[in-house]
Amino acid sequence: MSSPIKVVVAMSGGVDSSVAAALLVEKGYEVIGMMMRLWSEPGKSDSNQCCTPNAMAMAQRVAAKIGIPFYTLDAREMFYNKVVRYFIQEYENGITPNPCLACNRFIRWNYFLQRALILGADFMATGHYARIRKSTDGKFQLLKAPDSNKDQSYVLHVLNQYQLEHTLFPVGEYTKTEVRKLARKFDLPTSERSDSQDLCFVGNEDYRDFLIRHSSKVLSPGPIVTVEGELLGQHQGLAFYTIGQRKGLGISYKEPLYVVTKDLAHNTLIVGTKEQLGQNWLFARDVNWISGEKLLNPFHANVKIRYKSREIKAIITPKENKSVRVDFEEHLRDITPGQAAVFYDQDVCLGGGIIEYYG
Repeated sequence: MSSPIKVVVAMSGGVDSSVAAALLVEKGYEVIGMMMRLWSEPGKSDSNQCCTPNAMAMAQRVAAKIGIPFYTLDAREMFYNKVVRYFIQEYENGITPNPCLACNRFIRWNYFLQRALILGADFMATGHYARIRKSTDGKFQLLKAPDSNKDQSYVLHVLNQYQLEHTLFPVGEYTKTEVRKLARKFDLPTSERSDSQDLCFVGNEDYRDFLIRHSSKVLSPGPIVTVEGELLGQHQGLAFYTIGQRKGLGISYKEPLYVVTKDLAHNTLIVGTKEQLGQNWLFARDVNWISGEKLLNPFHANVKIRYKSREIKAIITPKENKSVRVDFEEHLRDITPGQAAVFYDQDVCLGGGIIEYYG
C-alpha cells in the first residue's frame, strides 16, 4: 500500500492555517505543522502581528488537537534581510512598498518551501484564500478565491510553476464565514481569533514611528509645492506620504489638495486638486508571468494596482527586461510606485510586476 501524501502546513496561530491543517488531516494526508520565527524588534515580540509567543502557543495547541507534529523554523535573519530591510530602503527612496510580496517571494515560497521539501514533503500548504488549477496544457494556474472579500491572489502573483506544483490552498474554496464554522466543527482554539494584519513586524503602531527608529534618512524635510509650482509649506520626509493622500499634509489652501507625485531628485512633494490627481498608464518592472512563458504581444486584461482596489480594464504591452506598460481605460487616482500591478483574465491571475512610474 502506498504511503500517504506528506504536507507541511505553514501555521501562524490563526484560524485560516489551523483549518487548512485540520482539513488536510481529515482528507487523510500526512500533515506536519511548522511555524516560522520571524524577526521582531528587540523587546517588542509580543506586539508583533505574527509569530508572537501567544501565536506560537496557539499553533502548538491546534497541532496537538488535530494530532500532528509541530516544529518551528528560525527565519529571523532571512526575514530581516529580505523583507524588513527592503521595507526600510524603499521608504528611504520615497517608494511605498508592499512587504507581503517580498515575504511570499523570498520567505514562504523559497526558504519555507525548500525546507518542507527537504523534510520529504510533497507539498506545502498555507491558509491563503486562492485556488490552483492544472490546465489542459499541463500548466498550473493561480485562480482567485470565490470569496472576493478575502481573495489573496494579488499577493501571490509572484509564484512560479514549480512553486504552484508543490502548493496547496485548502481553504481557498471557502468563504471566511465557512472557515470559522469549520474551525468550530473541528473544535479548534483559534476559531474566534481575529484576523492578522499586514506589516506584521511593525505591530500596532504607525509605520512612520518604526521608520524613524530604523532609518536616519527618512526624516528629510523638503518643500511642498502645487503642480503649478506654488510653495505651500514643508514636508517632514517623502517616506511619510503616499500618492492620493489628502489628510495630514499640514498645509492650508482654498480647496482640498492631494499628493499627486513625489519629485525624488529634488526632495519635493507635489500636490494638486482632485482633478489634477490621477493618470491613465503605468510602467511596471520585474514582471512575473505565472505560466513561465513571457508574453510578447499586447493583450487586454483586468488590472489591480493595490490589494483592495477594484479591477480596471487595460492593455498590457510587454517590454524588454521583464517590464510592461499598462494603459488603462480610465484615469486612476492612486497609482503608487512600489505597489504591484497584477493582471487577470477573469478568475485567472496571469502575473504582475512592481509599479515603477506612471504618467
